[in-house]
Amino acid sequence: MFIQTQKTPNPNSLKFLPGIKISNIDSAEFKNKDETNNILIRNILSITGVESIFLGMDFLSVNKSENTDWEDIKHIVLSLMNEFFGHGNKLIIDKNINHNNQENYQDIEKKIVNILETKVKPAVANDGGDIKFLNYKDGIVKVKLQGSCSGCPSSTITLKRGVQNLLQHYIPEIKQVEAD
Repeated sequence: MFIQTQKTPNPNSLKFLPGIKISNIDSAEFKNKDETNNILIRNILSITGVESIFLGMDFLSVNKSENTDWEDIKHIVLSLMNEFFGHGNKLIIDKNINHNNQENYQDIEKKIVNILETKVKPAVANDGGDIKFLNYKDGIVKVKLQGSCSGCPSSTITLKRGVQNLLQHYIPEIKQVEAD
């Protein structure tokens, strides 16, 4: 299997693209190897300098500590992924572990989630990250940035100029967007 790597706007995050669907879930973030039984996720999180893994449907992003060099990590991650898929595994994650339940959302919250899902998520996924709606109260939208977006130097600009302006365009009641 040929796995490509792609730089992201976050210098401490690298996107790994195996060229196939690797997950049947929306997205998932892992920061602690003891919180999963998945052997690949556990092995990558065991690499010195790896801080977290973000999994999209067709990519995996690895976030490293600032004082760790990519040359110390990249080849190990590629080797672990090749070994995992070489043993016949088709998907890294094969169940839904993150599920936004919109049944109890107010109309404005449903609009916010719809805009985030259709207009924002594809852009941040392209950079190896994700955005999750947390809540809305008194004109303030709280979101969680994951993957490459978490800790990215340009995430504040993306949040204010991109996400906030977009949401305010469609929903005038929104005053501010904040990351949690």
